[in-house]
Amino acid sequence: MQRFFKNFNARELLRPLGQMVVFSVGSAVFLSLIVLILALVLDQTAVGAKVLAQYKVSLFTYTLVNLPQVLIDGLTIGFVYAAIALGYTMVYGVLQFINFAHSEIFATGAFVGVEILIALKAFGVLDTVSLTMDYVFLLLAMLAGMVAAGLVAVTVERVAYRPLRSAPRLVPLISAIGVSFFLQDTIRLTESLTTGQFNRIFPTFGNFDARQTFGTLSMGATPIALGISNKSLIVIIAAVLMLMGLNYFVNATKTGRAIRAVAQDQATASLMGVNVNRIISTTFLVGGALGGAAGLLFALKFTRIDAFVGFYPGLKAFTAAVLGGIGNLTGALLGGIVLGMLETFAGAYLSAFTMGAAGAEYKDIFAFAILILVLIFRPNGLLGENVTQKA
Repeated sequence: MQRFFKNFNARELLRPLGQMVVFSVGSAVFLSLIVLILALVLDQTAVGAKVLAQYKVSLFTYTLVNLPQVLIDGLTIGFVYAAIALGYTMVYGVLQFINFAHSEIFATGAFVGVEILIALKAFGVLDTVSLTMDYVFLLLAMLAGMVAAGLVAVTVERVAYRPLRSAPRLVPLISAIGVSFFLQDTIRLTESLTTGQFNRIFPTFGNFDARQTFGTLSMGATPIALGISNKSLIVIIAAVLMLMGLNYFVNATKTGRAIRAVAQDQATASLMGVNVNRIISTTFLVGGALGGAAGLLFALKFTRIDAFVGFYPGLKAFTAAVLGGIGNLTGALLGGIVLGMLETFAGAYLSAFTMGAAGAEYKDIFAFAILILVLIFRPNGLLGENVTQKA
């Protein structure tokens, strides 16, 4: 224990917390200023007149009153994207290729955790325990999803990627796409044989759907309750803890040092006594476990999952990793927060700003358009690639 505290590096544990605060506040302030200025300009046009007729308040007031809740929702989904993006960026940092099967590893964690909770609910366990035990069972389901997803990721690396490690980069990329389809159909087959259902619903128990209300804001004659649901709080807290833990693991442990050494130069790391195969497997294990945890958090937040549940979150998490700087752990965090904010802002205000011509269904187009602009002017992402950082 004394040795642990002697080697404990609090800076590496607390640094990502500071980065999260900076990125969250910076993204919130920047995007808020943009939409508020835009609302102020549009207030003098037909758009402002329509909003005034519909909501009895100006477009600027409508934007300002809804802003706190939009920021909360944006942070929630942004941290989910960040947790998934870490799996992509860890693998790319070590092997310099995109593991497109990570979406289905995410789905594996979601299904394992949800099925465990559904079974407990069917046996009546979740209906007879205390509120505290509800959170314990949720944590156990998350851990089970992490273990299952991590083991699947290690197996995929051993079977589908390791034999192709010296092949041209396009070859393992095609293999990853094939593994993605294989895992999708495996989930479908397993669910067909065991439950006969394509969709699975996160069971209702505990007080996860309850909301913590901060206050009420008035928008004309309509009061708006400002608050956050318990499950959104769980998503944010769990994602923050995972991001802090991963940063400490990579930057302040012996295994993390080995991972960074392998990312920098596999041949030299091997000559220095590092077991490259074991380190790469560890990287897949950690990245897969994070993806599995994010899968259960996603199921908790959005309730319904199916065999293809990993496609869109995985695609957006990959986008977040590229947006922040692929191979950069801090970039994955920034990209996830920014993408989550962009999506939420577009979903909340696009309809009002376009007089209903473009609604929330266009939020993905808006987010990806911003990504294209960022990559045009900064191809390496907001923070740049960091695949060969000093070990």
